[in-house]
Amino acid sequence: MDNSPSAPLRVVIIGAGTGGAALLELFAHERGVEVLGIADIDPDAPGLRIAKHMGVPTTSDARELLARTNAELIVNATSDPSIEKLLQNKPPGAEVLGAVAARLMWKLGQHERELRDHLIQTEKMATIGTLVAGISHEINNPLYIMLGFSEHLRDEPPQEVVREYVDAILDAGQRIATIVRDLNTFAQRARPERLAEVDINQTLDQAVNMARRANILDDVTIVTHYGTLPSLRGKREEVLQVFLNLVTNALQAMEGHGTLTVTTRSSDGYILVTVKDTGPGIPDNDLPRVFDPFFTTKEPGKGPGLGLHIVREIVRGYGGKVNVESRPGDGAAFTVMLPTGTDSTPLMGPADSPHPAPETAAAQLPPAGTR
Repeated sequence: MDNSPSAPLRVVIIGAGTGGAALLELFAHERGVEVLGIADIDPDAPGLRIAKHMGVPTTSDARELLARTNAELIVNATSDPSIEKLLQNKPPGAEVLGAVAARLMWKLGQHERELRDHLIQTEKMATIGTLVAGISHEINNPLYIMLGFSEHLRDEPPQEVVREYVDAILDAGQRIATIVRDLNTFAQRARPERLAEVDINQTLDQAVNMARRANILDDVTIVTHYGTLPSLRGKREEVLQVFLNLVTNALQAMEGHGTLTVTTRSSDGYILVTVKDTGPGIPDNDLPRVFDPFFTTKEPGKGPGLGLHIVREIVRGYGGKVNVESRPGDGAAFTVMLPTGTDSTPLMGPADSPHPAPETAAAQLPPAGTR
């Protein structure tokens, strides 16, 4: 058993209701914490669903979980008296975080989630600011077409010419409507109830089109290799933000020259999306830090360094992960892995939860040792 200061804190959670689920999310995202398992008799408890996404062992038997793990901290996210009695005979050296303390930690986690959501929205607004310069030019072009052809229509040209002008005006208007719709979709704050079946390939096309408008693409080739994918049940705005951040980051890295390749496929219960550029690549010493908040290699004023951090946070919220591969001079490839199936909904965090806090959500566990 490694009890050195650098070793992760070993934790088990008893109770996988909404409170236990929120604590699991909180602990699982901390580098210095290892969640050894979570117990609940209810097979549909949200914490068990989250744990399966994260690869955390689950069980319906709290006693069995305590017996087979060498936990340093036992979190009792229930108010079940039988669990309190069980924990009186806790393993030697383990400490217990009781229901009241767990509730306090749940509230702190709720506050952390609210700050995270605010950070995501703030970064989204910064991205919109970057998009606006390119999009204003994109809107001006069809506006000039509409105004010019409207002027011509005043002269009452032949009927066939009128039809041609009207078609051009309609096409230009639809282009503007699409641009405005994309901006509105992206700008919306994600809400818990806004769950939908998200078409990943379609969302990637939308992200590419939006990023294309905001970046100089003098000599950029965009290649897409889309596989047949299941839909993802989630929040459209969040998924769009993930891919828009990755595509924009790739285009900016290439500075108007190179090839952007977007590939999708499904494998082993995951949707895999890879965004690859042919830019200068990421220096070896920067590679471990690219997902850190406020880390950026861009010039001052070119971005706050939150884009990739937000990508990782959103993807983690779906029980997925994002990896990067890069060599200096050989571009970079970011791969997003999102779990598929009926359990692929975003993991409900404290700020989203309409359910009771840990001490009131307890009647989830049976008497110790029962199933």
